[in-house]
Amino acid sequence: MTLAWLSLGALVVAMIVSCFSELNVGALGVALAWIVGVYLGGMKLDDVLAGFPVQLFLTLAGVTLLFTQAQINGTLDRVAHAAVRVCRGNTGLVPVMFFVLAGVIASLGPGNVATASMLAPMAMAVGTRAAIPPFLMAIMVGNGAQSGSLSPFAPTGIIVTRLMNSIGLAGHEWRTYILNMVAHAMVAFAGYFLFGGWRLFKNRFKGGEEPASTTRFTIQHWVTIAVIGCVLVVVLAFKANIGMAAFTGAVVLAALKVADHDQSIRRMPWTPILMVSGVSVLVSLLEKTGGLDLFTELLAKIATPGSLTGVIAFVTGLISVYSSTSGVVLPAFLPTVPGLIARLGGDAYSVASSMNVGAHLVDMSPLSTTGAMCLAGISDTAQVRPTYNKLLAWGLSMTIVGAVGCWIFL
Repeated sequence: MTLAWLSLGALVVAMIVSCFSELNVGALGVALAWIVGVYLGGMKLDDVLAGFPVQLFLTLAGVTLLFTQAQINGTLDRVAHAAVRVCRGNTGLVPVMFFVLAGVIASLGPGNVATASMLAPMAMAVGTRAAIPPFLMAIMVGNGAQSGSLSPFAPTGIIVTRLMNSIGLAGHEWRTYILNMVAHAMVAFAGYFLFGGWRLFKNRFKGGEEPASTTRFTIQHWVTIAVIGCVLVVVLAFKANIGMAAFTGAVVLAALKVADHDQSIRRMPWTPILMVSGVSVLVSLLEKTGGLDLFTELLAKIATPGSLTGVIAFVTGLISVYSSTSGVVLPAFLPTVPGLIARLGGDAYSVASSMNVGAHLVDMSPLSTTGAMCLAGISDTAQVRPTYNKLLAWGLSMTIVGAVGCWIFL
């Protein structure tokens, strides 16, 4: 029992540090697992390291490498410019187009963080030229990116699929993706029209046409699109492993010299990959020592059978405001679902979905990566502080919105 409390204490320390420090919580998780498991628990190092998610690591690395190449060679940027031109100057349609575009791109593989990093600066710049309030543009492009976060092809979706498979909830990948997408679409469009977006449909703009040299598709961009298309086909039609297929696609792009392979490897988002891998090692230690059962008992004490989905969505959302959703919150909470159901009853999928949705809805907070990227794209310094305040209020309010929504619908 002592070792169980020690391992649970290590997880709590990791979660607190992730909220208030720049230290990579994955590295901290590995260090804590080593100290608690080997030196305090007398376990073998091999047993501790057995919790490292090798397949997940390779899958995340393959997918992010492929789409980092597509971003560096300008393919994704040109797709975004083409989408804006479809609006034909209708100001109100521009944020809607960025929502759709961000959702589609994130769903295809880059995920929410990479998509927000690429599209948010462009969206906020276009919004400035078109006199679109930065808060409205932010909630549309940001929630658009978030809507694709649980795609089976996206990094967070891959993480959630692995976690749900491990707790006996396999086969729900597409249902989980669609549920998250619908939740983000509902809050985004509700906020867009509630805060004045409907007025923008009366306006038109012509500003900011980019030079043809930066928006025209060339052979390297079409080849990149074709390779990504082939990866998706072999994954969907032939059930190929998405990580291995993505690595193969990345190698093809490098061999054809249509992407800077070395630069892409250096630019890969290694921070979240290390984060989720390291925390997985620590959570695996909790499972082996009984710490996960203790964590589940504590969660069960703050909920009732009738309020479980709402309470768990609120708790995960509140922690996710300050911490990493995919790297810390979901790897820590999803494994508790079977225990919660055993103690309180209910539907396991509904509880897991409440965690997924509740943790993701708050990520438009400026303290999260998606919200921060939108804020960083604002060129008018006078708009930064007001938009920060609005995004912070939005993110915190989503803890309540997510909790109530999950309680009603799940």
